[in-house]
Amino acid sequence: MGAASGSATERKGSCLCGAVRFTARGALRGIIYCHCTQCRRQTGHFVAATASADRDLEVEGAENVTWFAASADAKRGFCRICGSVLFWKPDGAARTSIMAGAFETPSGLEGQMHIFVGDKGDYYEIDDGLPQFAAGS
Repeated sequence: MGAASGSATERKGSCLCGAVRFTARGALRGIIYCHCTQCRRQTGHFVAATASADRDLEVEGAENVTWFAASADAKRGFCRICGSVLFWKPDGAARTSIMAGAFETPSGLEGQMHIFVGDKGDYYEIDDGLPQFAAGS
């Protein structure tokens, strides 16, 4: 994997309605674009997400986050009020993926790779030059 993206030590973001707000402190992973069927069905397109160590992530309004176990290995967090997709968390991991579009701009985030491109939608091409993996990285 590439180096953490951006140099900011604190980034803020929220859901569409503002009921869930978060602050990520410290280094964040570069953006991974996931083209798997689950991500596409949940969002209507592919997912762009970074990741933060849980110790560096503060969530206000956590009571408004609904967690859905889409698989036996991970869960997806979204705002129960407006439906904004916010988080993806592997079971037992000490990190949480955060949807890149939920951050305030400028975020300083940069793309790192595409995963599950073997499952991508047939209505778009990936032509940004980033590494591509048929399944996970």
